[in-house]
Amino acid sequence: MAKGENQKYKLLYIMRLLYEETDEEKGLSVGDIISALAEMGVEAERKSVYSDIETLIGYGMDVEKRKKNGNTTYYHLVSREFELAELKLLVDAVQASKFITRKKSQELIKKLESLASKTQAGQLMRQVFVSNRIKTMNESIYYSVDYIHNAMTRDKEISFKYFDWNEKQEKVLRHGGSTYTVSPWALMWDDENYYLIAYDSASKKKKHYRIDRMVEMSLTDRPRQGGELLSGVDTALYSKQTFGMYGGREETVRLRCHNSLANVMVDRFGRETTFFTADREHFDIVVKVTVSPVFLSWVATFGSDIRIMSPDGVINEFLSLMDRAATQYGGKNE
Repeated sequence: MAKGENQKYKLLYIMRLLYEETDEEKGLSVGDIISALAEMGVEAERKSVYSDIETLIGYGMDVEKRKKNGNTTYYHLVSREFELAELKLLVDAVQASKFITRKKSQELIKKLESLASKTQAGQLMRQVFVSNRIKTMNESIYYSVDYIHNAMTRDKEISFKYFDWNEKQEKVLRHGGSTYTVSPWALMWDDENYYLIAYDSASKKKKHYRIDRMVEMSLTDRPRQGGELLSGVDTALYSKQTFGMYGGREETVRLRCHNSLANVMVDRFGRETTFFTADREHFDIVVKVTVSPVFLSWVATFGSDIRIMSPDGVINEFLSLMDRAATQYGGKNE
């Protein structure tokens, strides 16, 4: 684009420079702005830049003038639609959301970065790598959530197929691939997973489904049912806890699991966890965990379907915990 064609965008370029290059800490002088405009093919005089900045201030941009390095005036965009602390909270929320894939998380965070200056965006990017949370594998969930919202707005039923993971980490459609048809009434985020709370007219019951396991979703032309049961559903009643925030030491343990627990292991430790075939009914996994009473109690909830194979120290802690628990009921059956 020629210089003459670029010239008409001068005011917009100055606004973009203030958004991208300045913040509470960093400012630009008029000389800096003129140099940046020149690189964009725009010629500018100091007087016209002063006038443009005043126009932007009159438009509502919160630009402050600060004297630095003697008498040089620097211009700072000191407030935006979102403050840096608010953007960090949003980044944390995206990162903590198990139902949002890594790819979609990166895309959303990139968009959040555009709401900050380049310097502030660097702080947001550093937060992206703070934790290594397990993220869902189903990219379509992002759109499924929007699809379900649309169905609820239009007061229509939806149909879909539902799958489980087997011991070979393969998707297996439930009920031989039969189509589910339900009335969507609420969405619930629980234990880092997204659920649909719906009414199943076939069984006349309230049910919930993991959205990342729903595939081939479509909107029907049938109106929703079950409003008398679910129109005022309280999603807090579905809340539950599995692992608590309980401290302990980190250990690599080997667990032998019944094949029926493939879903549980994928949910808990992620799709990247390798399954090793132990026998026709069991598979092993090797995972790094924080050994604590909470972890040991979690193992105990599955009874004989999970067995700690190693290390010996963790096995002994598990047996000791079970012994202490059994001691509380000593003589109860006598």
